[in-house]
Parts: sequence; C-alpha cells; structure tokens
Amino acid sequence: MAALAPLPPLPPQFKSIQHHLRTAQEHDKRDPVVAYYCRLYAMQTGMKIDSKTPECRKFLSKLMDQLEALKKQLGDNEAITQEIVGSAHLENYALKMFLYADNEDRAGRFHKNMIKSFYTASLLIDVITVFGELTDENVKHRKYARWKATYIHNCLKNGETPQAGPVGIEEDNDVEENEDAGATSLPTQPPQPSSSTYDPSSMPSSSFTGIQIPPGAHAPANTPAEVPHSTGVASNTIQPTPQTIPAIDPTLFSTVSQVNLWLAVERMELERWGYPSNTRGLC
Repeated sequence: MAALAPLPPLPPQFKSIQHHLRTAQEHDKRDPVVAYYCRLYAMQTGMKIDSKTPECRKFLSKLMDQLEALKKQLGDNEAITQEIVGSAHLENYALKMFLYADNEDRAGRFHKNMIKSFYTASLLIDVITVFGELTDENVKHRKYARWKATYIHNCLKNGETPQAGPVGIEEDNDVEENEDAGATSLPTQPPQPSSSTYDPSSMPSSSFTGIQIPPGAHAPANTPAEVPHSTGVASNTIQPTPQTIPAIDPTLFSTVSQVNLWLAVERMELERWGYPSNTRGLC
C-alpha cells in the first residue's frame, strides 16, 4: 500500500483521538481495513469536537485526504465497499485481540504486549461506532478491557503482582474522562510471547465493578499458539462467541454507501471553510 501524506501536528482539542490515529498507523500494513476505519472514526469524532478553528480545520482536511487516498487504494475490498462486511471484520478483529489478552491474563502472563492488546481492543470497539450504536456486549467488553489495561499497568508499575482473570471492582464515574489517556508509550508491535520485564508508562487509574469475562477460546493467528484455559470461576455476564459472526444491524444494508455520503458531506463542509481537497473521486 502506498504511503500516505503525513498529518500536521495534532491540535490539543483532538487529544481524545490520538490513540485511535496511532492505532491506524500501526495497522496501515498489518490490516489496512482496520487502519481505514480508525481514521474514519477519528474524522467523525474530530468534526464533532471542533471543525471551526483554523488548526482543527487544517488537520481534518489532511485527515480527509488520507481517507480518500485509502478508499481509492482499497476500492475493491468488500470490507470498505459494504458496511456489513466492514463491521463484521472490525468486530471480529477487536474480539480476537481482546481474547488474546484475556487468555494471557487468565494464565498469569502479565506483560506489556498483553496490556497493549487490552487497550487496543477497547479503542477498536470505539471505532465500531462508525456503524452505529454498540451492543451491550461490546460496551461491557470495552469497559473491561480498558479497566484491565489500567489495572495491570498500575500493578506492574508499583511492583505488585496483578490478580489474574476477572476481579471484583468498583464502578467509577470518571472512566469516560480517562478513556483517551494512557497507552502513549505502550509498544506498537503485534503481541509477542510474554516477558517478565515491564516498562512502565502513563495509564489512567480507574475502577469498576461487576464485570466478569469468561475465558477466551482463540488468539489471533500472529500471536503465541494455544493458551491454557483458566481454572477460575467464570461468570455469565459476558459471553464472547469468537466462532460466530457478530450480529449486524440490518440498517447497514444500503444501496448507497453511508460512509461515502458522510465523507462527501464533511468534505463540502471543510471546503466551505477554505480547505479544498487534493483528491477527488470519493463517491
């Protein structure tokens, strides 16, 4: 895939999407479909945050150019041209990453790649919202993954041994404020075998309660092979089903691409503010 033009510096107003954009960069070669939708999520969120100030308009215009370039490169990919395929691709990818981290956690293998996988899974569940509202199951997975990344990070940072698997935790109303923080210096490489060495980095401190995840059954193909199942007690609160294609909202079936329409409208908005496109042929 051809290299994309670099983005200008991220405006402070867009701090909440910085990790989604970093995830996009990490997947440009690994999974361009994931990279595309991460940028689309960042674009949609950025437009809601601030599309008026000059630095934000400039950033969004360049991000739009990246989206148009990616769409042109991936034009024959059904995960881009058909929302239902794209939604299933993204949801399955996020679930596999979550299950890899969950298996490592339940086996007591605490390392930076596992933390990275938990946190990235939560970011990708954010991205699924480009297709509509999240299911209750995905909301619970996101909250649990983000909490686990924070909890294990803080334990290792403080020289403590994390408790493996689901733990009793207390609800925290500040979680949404902390969602965009942390993971700044976490590794960018794909998950690798565990290591006893941990390099602390800044992650938010937060807590929740009553969320328990049953053991995952599979890990991504590029992660360590089969992981032993935990012998701990599993809860019925969340039931991941990695071998089943996620249920998709029927409204995603459409003859005219909703993503194309949205991008075209937002491009017109940016052009109205004086930032013309360098790339055409969106729809």
